[in-house]
Amino acid sequence: MATLLMLNRNRGMRTRLGCLSHKSDSCSDFTAILPDKPNRALKRLSTEEATRWADSFDVLLSHKYGVAAFRAFLKTEFSEENLEFWLACEEFKKTRSTAKLASKAQRIFEEFIDVQAPREVNIDFQTREVTRRNIQDPSPSCFDQAQGKIYSLMEKDSYPRFLRSKIYTDLLSQTQRRLS
Repeated sequence: MATLLMLNRNRGMRTRLGCLSHKSDSCSDFTAILPDKPNRALKRLSTEEATRWADSFDVLLSHKYGVAAFRAFLKTEFSEENLEFWLACEEFKKTRSTAKLASKAQRIFEEFIDVQAPREVNIDFQTREVTRRNIQDPSPSCFDQAQGKIYSLMEKDSYPRFLRSKIYTDLLSQTQRRLS
């Protein structure tokens, strides 16, 4: 039994390590995850829209291709869980059914907040505990403190690097070339 567990663990580790070798900071990776078909999506994205992403982090997050490009960048930095948590919180806030609120809150907590969560975000102990208490009586705002910390982390840390990244600069170049 222990041997079987060890084999499964090693197989999972090989799979994860194999994925690492495929990470890169290029626009071709970005086009593979666009919400629409890559060529059609790039044709729809104007240089002006992509340039506006540099105006503010909120502008980037309000554009579906901006989110896709930022996600691709975060994957190269192995920190896409931050964006996924932020998006899960945004979706959670739209939940109107009190019956669904509790189960969704628990799922988000177990996936992103709990110690050793599969996609654990980097928050301090106090924020983790406040969130743990908040989900005991869930409301649309129960993740606000944790979500705010992650937003701030992405805005101050990842977002400036994204704007300097090859993913973003290649994307701008591709949209500008289309106009030529």
